[in-house]
Amino acid sequence: MQVALVGVTGYSGMVLYRLLKQHPEIDRIQLYGHVGATTVALKTVAAMYQKETAVIRPFDATAIMRDNAIVFFATSAGITRQLALPFIAAHFPVIDLSGDFRLHDPEQYQRWYQRDPAPATALAQASYGLADMPAPLSTYIANPGCYATATLLGLAPLAQQQLVEPTSIVVDAKSGLSGAGKRATAASHYVAVNDNLSLYKLNQHQHIPEMMQQLQQWWSAISAIEFTTTLIPVTRGIMTTIYAKAKSALTTTQVRAAFTATYHEQPFVQVLPTGMPTLKDVVGSNNCALGVDYNPVTNTIVVVSVIDNLMKGAAGQAVQNFNRYFDFAVTAGLPMLPVFP
Repeated sequence: MQVALVGVTGYSGMVLYRLLKQHPEIDRIQLYGHVGATTVALKTVAAMYQKETAVIRPFDATAIMRDNAIVFFATSAGITRQLALPFIAAHFPVIDLSGDFRLHDPEQYQRWYQRDPAPATALAQASYGLADMPAPLSTYIANPGCYATATLLGLAPLAQQQLVEPTSIVVDAKSGLSGAGKRATAASHYVAVNDNLSLYKLNQHQHIPEMMQQLQQWWSAISAIEFTTTLIPVTRGIMTTIYAKAKSALTTTQVRAAFTATYHEQPFVQVLPTGMPTLKDVVGSNNCALGVDYNPVTNTIVVVSVIDNLMKGAAGQAVQNFNRYFDFAVTAGLPMLPVFP
């Protein structure tokens, strides 16, 4: 099978290229860049590609659909809302790692992304690809955001089984620096990040509406969540600590049983039998590790969800959705073990 990848120069695109290269069902990858750009050798992008013979061609929707079985977009927000329209019109398979097609309501994009949305008719044709909560996929798959993935996997059993007070959910999320993207800013400068923690986008993070959209599909009583994001001085990894009041008295064993029942058929979701996960438990893998606890004194359920933001939170989940779409083995081309130490 031949596949196309648009956007190989960013962090998610680089990781996705590596995964696609080792996928047993993929014979060739065609790389594409900006509209109207000149063709360049991949090895000019980064030193790690010196042995690669691939080239990055200028974007050409017609050529992509003619020569490939599917296209992956690992582009910045605001790109696919324009470039993807020919693929939607042709019902050509797309996996989009950006946020441009995650939300069903066009009005949400101006508020959360400060950009005009894709046409409402196009948005309606996209499916939200939370790969470990399998649902029917359309030809246009909107890959979830990294924070949204970690948070939703931590909340799914609580929401679907209605175990918590729906207005009591608080999420404290922390991410490594690669989640901020490749382009440096004052906030991502070494001197600002090293030996430091910093809150950002308080109550304004663009992943909030996609989380709420999915949570309300599971349980409409969840009207809002408190969601905070913190930048931490590590390269990769997300840890979300979730707090919610239980609807009735429980035990940690009962809470863990609810999670095990939800994920027992999902090879990439690990519910720990004891204790809480760390970033090192997942970095380099496509896994999500979950730890749970119940505090009888405060009647509070605590869930810790950890993922690699570039794997499960981006490229790894994209390949997992690729496997689902073509009915390949769900684990094909994806690492099951983290990089440790």
